[in-house]
Formats: sequence, C-alpha cells, structure tokens
Amino acid sequence: MNIILGVKNMEIDNTKNSSDKSVTASESDDLIKVRATITCPNGDYKKKFKNQFLRKEIEMMIVSFKVFDWLTCNKCGELLKLDLEFNI
Repeated sequence: MNIILGVKNMEIDNTKNSSDKSVTASESDDLIKVRATITCPNGDYKKKFKNQFLRKEIEMMIVSFKVFDWLTCNKCGELLKLDLEFNI
C-alpha cells in the first residue's frame, strides 16, 4: 500500500476510462496470491504451485487446500507436507 503525504491539489476525472481503472484496481486489491510448496518428508518430492483468488472466492481456496490432505508420495507412500505462503 502506498501512502502519499503532502498532496495539495486533487483532481477527479469522471470519464469512463478512469472508472474502469478504479474497478480494476479495487479487484487487484482484493486478490489473495498463494504459493504452495508440496514436499515429501523423506526428500523424494518437491513441487511449487502458484494461484490467486479473489477475497469473495475464499471458499474455492479452502476447497483447493483440502485436496492436499490426502496426497502421498509415489516413491515412499508418506503423506506430503504442504507449506503455504500468502501475499494479501
């Protein structure tokens, strides 16, 4: 988030293009970016995934994470570890 202090003049442009930009900007502000790293506890497997979700679609993100509950390593059969990194 950028904050600019000391602004003396502020102009508002009511054209169609400026309103489109503000809608797009507000959608990008509501975006949750997620990086998932899946690893095997024995070190046999490591994979990274990236995805992004709108805040209003948080339920879809939760369902996506539940898929990882049952994933196992093809080589050793251990449950895979899921590490999540959020950029909100």
